[in-house]
Amino acid sequence: MLRKKEPRVVATFRTTTAAMQTEQAARSQAVPGRLIPVPREITAGCGLAWSAPPEAEDALRALFDRIGVAPQDIHHLTI
Repeated sequence: MLRKKEPRVVATFRTTTAAMQTEQAARSQAVPGRLIPVPREITAGCGLAWSAPPEAEDALRALFDRIGVAPQDIHHLTI
């Protein structure tokens, strides 16, 4: 059975360290989302991306500011 595609905010990272920092901070601060392999439609330095629902974009951007992580890019995709 195929999974239904949904809109997502996908943040990519230059390093695996930045991706792991984001995952740890997001979990501790209840920011929704999860680490995923970078979707084929885009490219990124480390191969990992943070996928979150669109309504969590502001919380995700605020998290990046708080923890001092600069995402490589932020994309809006249907995956």
